[in-house]
Amino acid sequence: RPIKGWSIFSYQQTTTTIANMSSSSEESGSEEEIAQQPPSKKAKTTNFLASQPLETPTQQTVDTSKIKNGKQPIIVLLDLATLETVKNRRGIYELLNCDDHREICKKKLKKNPNDFRPDILHQELLALLDSPLNKAGMLKVYIHTTKKVLIEVNPSIRIPRTYKRFAGLMVQLLHKMKIKAANESTALLKVIKNPFSQHLPAGTRCYGFSCQGTLYSPIQLAKALVPVEPSDKIPPTCLIIGAMSSGHITLEDHPYIEKMVSISSYPLSGASALSRVCGGIEHHWNIV
Repeated sequence: RPIKGWSIFSYQQTTTTIANMSSSSEESGSEEEIAQQPPSKKAKTTNFLASQPLETPTQQTVDTSKIKNGKQPIIVLLDLATLETVKNRRGIYELLNCDDHREICKKKLKKNPNDFRPDILHQELLALLDSPLNKAGMLKVYIHTTKKVLIEVNPSIRIPRTYKRFAGLMVQLLHKMKIKAANESTALLKVIKNPFSQHLPAGTRCYGFSCQGTLYSPIQLAKALVPVEPSDKIPPTCLIIGAMSSGHITLEDHPYIEKMVSISSYPLSGASALSRVCGGIEHHWNIV
């Protein structure tokens, strides 16, 4: 019942104010109770370290029936990849890169930090292994580092999507020489013996990629360098492309290269060039 002399409007305002004050006092009381409680211990968060064991990448579905039937896949060599390990102040091995180890590159190694770009190899592997050409079982990938380490890549591997996990995987590979699939004996990554030429089938035709090479469009390149269809009667084709930040493939490093080719009149990243090459071959072989 409104008090005498008060309007209904002022009475409603007063009741609303009292209600707000009571609610705010309850909230402040609850806040005091929370403040009086002892602080809970924060859960320990383990930062990802390169030396910690990683979960082995799960295998992706790749059709290997064509390889078993004798059809020759396209061989790709990612050359001059910068894969080196370095021990940090905490005694943990990490993959040397220009972002985290710039001072080490300058002072200790006396080299240009911009040359250490393992992320380029990561991008190129994602472009190759995610392509329909690889999922059809018609791609074979090798890696050759600046330290003369030759690595064979299983087409069924699923490369980690983030660079941090990729770096940890490469550190494990360089130290253990092999990465196996979980609960299986299949080697997804393994270090093999040099030279690279001894792993090529007899009669393999090799081509190197350089901006100074003969210019082709992706479809023209596939028609000129790749057989009409994959067959065991025709020697396979090997494509060599750089995985470094600057420079290009030279005939001095690979004397078995028949011809230097280019995929664009503009300078492209390695991942972009590989995507164009794979697209041209997929169109040539009718892989959708």
